[in-house]
Amino acid sequence: MRPTLSSGVTPVAEAPRPARDGGALRVMTFNIQSGLRGLEQVADVIRAESPDVVALQEVDVGSTRARGEDQVERLSALTGLKYRAHFGTTQLYGGRYGIALLSRHPLTSLAQYPLPTPRGAEPRTLAHAVLDVDGREVSVYATHLIRRPFNGAARVRQSVFIANLLAKDPRPRLLMGDLNDDPDSRPVRLLRRQLQDVAKVTHADGVGTYPMPLFLPSLRIDYVMACGAFTPVASRVLRVGASDHYPVVADLRLKPVAPAAATAASAP
Repeated sequence: MRPTLSSGVTPVAEAPRPARDGGALRVMTFNIQSGLRGLEQVADVIRAESPDVVALQEVDVGSTRARGEDQVERLSALTGLKYRAHFGTTQLYGGRYGIALLSRHPLTSLAQYPLPTPRGAEPRTLAHAVLDVDGREVSVYATHLIRRPFNGAARVRQSVFIANLLAKDPRPRLLMGDLNDDPDSRPVRLLRRQLQDVAKVTHADGVGTYPMPLFLPSLRIDYVMACGAFTPVASRVLRVGASDHYPVVADLRLKPVAPAAATAASAP
């Protein structure tokens, strides 16, 4: 399946751009559980944080579960994040199911890569969008790795695939999503070889993102990861009830382009 820029018919009143210093970027990752608890609740959480980019997992487009609604289009309209794309992984409940991006910044190109998945398991994908952030290209990757428990070897293969792909991208890179594994797992450690775990770097890694029942501790399985072109400033988990996951918000600062790199980029 190919990524689609969601045009839709709903007019979008673009949200006012928050006053931030140059190079500042606020991002969010949120597994929305197909909006089962209400898209309005999901939108309220997003609006309250005023992010520049949101990676969404478990998103329905046109399914009977979503009552035929394009959830990407609807959330775009509700949040004022006018640039949007859906990356379908499978057909489910009569519609397209997968992951999505909402952005304040234009999406200048889209790509989608199927991840290695065991036979018979739900397909998984890596979404890639190049954003124009005030005239500078930034790569945003989003994913939702194969579910836990078990499947650890499959998540390792998926992480290796993602790491190899990101290593070839010269742009500033962000990876966001539900990795379905804990911070000390091998799949996450593989990704940390070239990316910063923003929650860990900002000392906000003690809070889980997936609440467990009764006496069990919550799991941290949702991540914002950034390459060295970014300085992590802050990160937090929002303990809200809009989904079965808690969203993660991170504030980052895009480092200025080094003079030598700028000269090389402008050379014919």
